[in-house]
Formats: sequence, C-alpha cells, structure tokens
Amino acid sequence: MTINKMKKRLGEIIIERSFKFSDNPPFTLTSGKKSNYYFNCKPTTLDPEGMNFIGTIVFDILKNTDVTAAGGLTLGADPIANALSVISYQKGKPIKSFIVRKDIKDHGTKSKIEGNVRPGEKVAIIDDVITTGASTITAIEQARKEGLNVELVIALIDREEGGRENILQYVDNIKIILTRTEIMNLRAKLINGKVVE
Repeated sequence: MTINKMKKRLGEIIIERSFKFSDNPPFTLTSGKKSNYYFNCKPTTLDPEGMNFIGTIVFDILKNTDVTAAGGLTLGADPIANALSVISYQKGKPIKSFIVRKDIKDHGTKSKIEGNVRPGEKVAIIDDVITTGASTITAIEQARKEGLNVELVIALIDREEGGRENILQYVDNIKIILTRTEIMNLRAKLINGKVVE
C-alpha cells in the first residue's frame, strides 16, 4: 500500500473512531477554547491498524534524516512514537521512542525525559493533535533542556487554528500527516463508512 493510500485509510479510521461532533454543548479543548468538533486520537493511535499506518507514515518522513529518536508530551505522543519505533526497527533503521513527562517524579532520577536518549541526539517531537501548539512547544523546550537537538515536529492532525505557526517560531520544520481540512473533506465524501470517489 502506498503512503497516500495509507493516509486515506488512516483518515477513515480517524473519522470512524476519533472524530466527535456536537453543536450543543460544544467541546472544551485543552487550550480552553470551545469547538463543535473534537479529535480523541487514542482510539486510532492505540489501534493495531492505526498504529501500523501511523508508524509507517512517520518512518517515511524520517527515514532519510539523521533523527535517532522521536517522542513528545505524554500521553498523546506515546503511541505514535512507539509505533514508529517498532516499524523503524522492522525496516532496518531503528528510531528510538522517548516520553516527555508533564510532571517530574519526586523520586528516582527525577528526569523530565524517559527513554534511551542522550544529549546531542537529533530528535523529532511528535504530537497527536495541534491546536495552539502549546503542548508541542512544551515538549520542544523540555527536550532542548535535556540537551536534545530538535530537528523537526511531526503531528498526526493539525486543526489549522494557529498552532503550526506558533510551533514554527521554535522549529523551522514541521510535517503534518492530516489537516482538519483534509479530514473534513474526506468525511463529506463518506457514505456508509466507505469513500465515494
């Protein structure tokens, strides 16, 4: 299956499992903003088919780079980074996954980053959904504090509400797998769960 076909099927899975719409009441986003639609990506990113497509698509983005690890703020980035890590190993170019904690533990190493990464490594920051970009920016800042070189950002979904532009103030390379517009256009074409060409 080609990457474009994978993206299309991934869009179908997102619409089926992760897209919610409600006029009344609207959803409250992490940013505090109200919206009549919401993406809960976990039913897609934790699904075997979804993980396979996501891992393969993200690997395709990173396969010709010097990136040795990828991760982001827990919990949204974790399944994506783990899917990438497994697929990359299977493809013969292992890319490690790491987790950026929201809160530092008060015991053990008290590390903000969990995973087998060391200062100086080139990494990608991953997020499931970008709205304002705040969680992605937090992950970028924490990774840099730990001495990691953030090469690019990869997001599963861009809600196209200014987050991409905010992130570009911190990293000059961002890759989006699917935009809100692409998902809404695909959703409009869906009839009985199948895309009508």
